[in-house]
Amino acid sequence: MPVPPAVHDLTVRQNDTFRDALSKLQSSARGILLLVDDDGRLLRTVTDGDVRRHLLAGAVLSDPLARTEPATPVVAREPCLPAQALAMMDWHQVDHLPVLDSDGRVVELLLRKELAKPILLSTPHIGDAELEFVAEAFRTNWIAPLGPNVDAFERELATTVGVSHAAAVSSGTAAIHLALRLLDVGPGDEVFCSTLTFVASANPILYQGGTPVFIDSEAQSWNMSPAALERALADRRARGRLPKAVVVVNLYGQSADMDPIVALCDAYGVALVEDAAESLGASYRGRPSGSFGRIGIFSFNGNKIITTSGGGMLVSDDEELVRRARHLSTQAREPAAHYEHTEVGYNYRMSNVLAGIGRGQLRVLDDRVAARRAIFERYRERLADVDRLEWMPEPAWSFSNRWLTAATVRDADARAVIAALSDRQIEARPVWKPMHLQPLFQHADIFGDGGNLDVAADLFARGICLPSGSNMTMDDVDRVADALSAALAA
Repeated sequence: MPVPPAVHDLTVRQNDTFRDALSKLQSSARGILLLVDDDGRLLRTVTDGDVRRHLLAGAVLSDPLARTEPATPVVAREPCLPAQALAMMDWHQVDHLPVLDSDGRVVELLLRKELAKPILLSTPHIGDAELEFVAEAFRTNWIAPLGPNVDAFERELATTVGVSHAAAVSSGTAAIHLALRLLDVGPGDEVFCSTLTFVASANPILYQGGTPVFIDSEAQSWNMSPAALERALADRRARGRLPKAVVVVNLYGQSADMDPIVALCDAYGVALVEDAAESLGASYRGRPSGSFGRIGIFSFNGNKIITTSGGGMLVSDDEELVRRARHLSTQAREPAAHYEHTEVGYNYRMSNVLAGIGRGQLRVLDDRVAARRAIFERYRERLADVDRLEWMPEPAWSFSNRWLTAATVRDADARAVIAALSDRQIEARPVWKPMHLQPLFQHADIFGDGGNLDVAADLFARGICLPSGSNMTMDDVDRVADALSAALAA
């Protein structure tokens, strides 16, 4: 079994010197080293305090670590769950615990400070700029929906993604619902939708009484397969019932292959809605994600790359569509002194306070994208030797924001791996369960990518999403990587 990188970095041997030990202690910043024999079996642990005591007792920096007196370390045998490890640490009053295999070799080093700290999938990352805009909302008493922050957030987001108009709403789901309403989707109308997505992409079809038809993924990007879309459009044209719209989802921060998808929708005269809820800051052939469809959708949920705690945005180059979206999202109130309504509307507008958070978050979007991409690269670097992992591909035409670091596993049970990470207080999740496999949509049609493989179902079966929050430290990433390596090895 290969030695986990973190263990390798902390390993010293008897012919290493006290100077070598001090150097490793400084570079690792763990406060502990693992002294092993020539066969890699643990002899004892060495702390910075141990080194100081030996130097004060007459040892010199050039002396070998073989001069350290024998000591029986407190160890655990694999497998060792966090609760068991913490109980052992409490009993022996130590803050670290080497875990040994049956041959006495260290497979993992558990640290109290890490076991007591859960690592979550994707947490909000708030800075200082948000407070300024929120404070201004309080100072001016613009607390309720609408206000100067909403207007400014719409303008700034539209500029960021290269569209003309935007409407800030209460969630990405609300934005999709409004999009389908604006496109006159109604009872009996079909809407094509990516199958590998969160249910929020498909539920609004049902809100409008429409019928979802799901389109499989392609292996190249994990997103909607242009080949499957073409097959579905040809089938429906032959039946004389083209869909009212196509909802294409940019999964985990990566754009779908938009050129052929846009070309197909144009050729068949079908409106395209681009669900870019997860892909703000990503691009396709240099053009911002979310700017390709007749309507684009963004989400600012708490786990997204930027957040307003809850919120979304509908964007379009069609000014009239966005005007209608704003009207419908404010209960479709007519411009009268009294409350006049001629059609059904919704309470979907974003508050001025939340828009202030969004304005502050938007200012650090590039930093958040860079941080998540750096996390992905760190995972890939630390796990380069783990051949059971295959990372979510990034085609040449794509610049992903790497909202979540996702991969598939070979010759291993992805759910067991996720459970093993959970045992170590690390939150990981499966890839989205495809919509055509959901009980809610069990009667919906699905068009495959071609051949016998259900690409989306295969990705769900083998896929895993790793912690990816932009406020993670590289030590956090290394901890996840080591735990994942151990879980796959087991």
